[in-house]
Amino acid sequence: MLSPIQEYLENLHARYAPVMEGHVADYIPELSKADPKWFGICIATRDGHVYEVGDTRQLFTIQSISKALAYGLALEDRGEEHVLKRIGVEPSGEAFNAISLKEGSGAPFNPMINAGAIATCGQVLEKDGKSRFERLLAYLSGFAGRDLDVDDVVYRSESETGHRNRAIGWLLRNFGIVDEDPHETLETYFQQCSIRVTCRDLALMGATLANQGVQPVTRKRAIASEYVDNVLGVMATCGMYDWSGEWIYRVGLPAKSGVGGGILAVLPGQLGIGVFSPALDPQGNSLRGIKVCMDLSRELALHMMNPTATPRTAVRLSYHGGEVTARRRLPHSSRETLKTHGARIQVLELQGGLIFTTFEPVVRQVFQLANAGCLHVIFDLRAVVTANTLSLKLLADLRSRLERQGVQVVFCQPGKLTPRLNEAGIPPSAIFATVDAALEICEDSLLMTVTGASWRPAGELKLEECAVFQTCTPGEIRILERDLQRRSFQLGEALITAGESSDEMFVIIEGNVEVQILEEGGLHRRVDVLTAGMTAGEMAFLDGSPRSANVVAIDKVECVVITRAWFTSLADALPHLKIKLLQALMKEISSRLRQANIEVGALHRS
Repeated sequence: MLSPIQEYLENLHARYAPVMEGHVADYIPELSKADPKWFGICIATRDGHVYEVGDTRQLFTIQSISKALAYGLALEDRGEEHVLKRIGVEPSGEAFNAISLKEGSGAPFNPMINAGAIATCGQVLEKDGKSRFERLLAYLSGFAGRDLDVDDVVYRSESETGHRNRAIGWLLRNFGIVDEDPHETLETYFQQCSIRVTCRDLALMGATLANQGVQPVTRKRAIASEYVDNVLGVMATCGMYDWSGEWIYRVGLPAKSGVGGGILAVLPGQLGIGVFSPALDPQGNSLRGIKVCMDLSRELALHMMNPTATPRTAVRLSYHGGEVTARRRLPHSSRETLKTHGARIQVLELQGGLIFTTFEPVVRQVFQLANAGCLHVIFDLRAVVTANTLSLKLLADLRSRLERQGVQVVFCQPGKLTPRLNEAGIPPSAIFATVDAALEICEDSLLMTVTGASWRPAGELKLEECAVFQTCTPGEIRILERDLQRRSFQLGEALITAGESSDEMFVIIEGNVEVQILEEGGLHRRVDVLTAGMTAGEMAFLDGSPRSANVVAIDKVECVVITRAWFTSLADALPHLKIKLLQALMKEISSRLRQANIEVGALHRS
């Protein structure tokens, strides 16, 4: 089943696939052989879920994207104070390959320009019998979650044509930024830039930074957590060369680009993005990649300054139909069916602001539920404060996809969101004012699916079919039919009124009644629905207290009436019958109490 998020990425890919502007890098001869039609987009979440479209498995060289990650290794090896003395963190406002050093100290402005990246390589230590490059390769592999390798042809091409970088290396040596002959450091830098990656690798590298340095698939730490913010900081201010200011303004994500056509972007705490397209703009950034990232940021509300971009799922609480049922009293057999099969109804209470980053985990959760056999999903929207247009469209798309697979999706308590849900394509028939109403329709459908028949009684029940009388003998049934008065009620007529004395208990043999309590403002709130075969008013009848709620007929109702006088007389006349009736009532009350305890537990989970 295709996720609506996957479809969004496919549409985004199709939007820019025809764009053939820009030019493949040719100042390194081997890079000029890249096909400008290559184009991939990948998003990886901090828990390792990947959405990808296009040429996401096409290998290309990482180039300058490696600078950001290598900076993290230099910080780990030397410490922040040492590195800052040799490499600044200020935007240079100049091209990536500018021979630009701070006046006096000779320190590069930041680690994202070539001068800073070469200086960074010089801060990486040879350690544990491994060369600088071997350690860098292993370090970057940790971010990708797989063993990376070098494109030797590109490396040789970079080394043979890297005269400008060699000049930078000697200047760094002149100012003492690099401590030894720069030849080995430069070769390490050329090899570092020639490491082969895929668009998917870039997204997972970004997700590793988003996950505070832990690779989300392997679950292994790739970078010390205390240096993640440092790396993201220089990516945010310097990662897109002399377009970094406009990038952070328009896209709002720490990012690093490379002339191989890749862009790595990070939404801290949430996800990583990888985009690959070799055709570059005048600043040396992937032209398609820039456009894609701008659209992703705008349409998915990913800008890190967006106050609603919180790193948490929109699900406040989830429970299933075996734990919480609609406020109505089902027959015992139906209640048992829901206990057994109720997990096929799932309720998700959403909260806060619905945007891509909060709603994406919800999409995955619902797909997992559907794959596990769920047949009904209820979204409770009462705690949703805001929702952007894309999240509502994803919600509507999710509903359509699941319903094509036989999974019913409904919504309840949407408040002011109702018109926007309709505009997004969700019909009024799928929207309910209360969670009870949504649960009812799903319960009825599930019970029909499981049992093959409606649980609702058809016509008037015989007394022996009512729960309270089911253990009575035929002789006792004849006594009940002889002694108990029948009473009829029309739609809207009250069987019981709150505050009155409790001298009668009703056994419904036809129709349905609603139990209501009066709230402030004179409104009545439904707390239960009783149907044929059930008792009404038994609690107050048994303990002698005044009525606590109204019981009102919601269609034509037929009852038999048990009076207190008759029930009291059974103690002498028919004690065995009184015991049976009391046992039946206690069994029903204890069953409801157990269900109430289950619901309380489900609704108070954190």
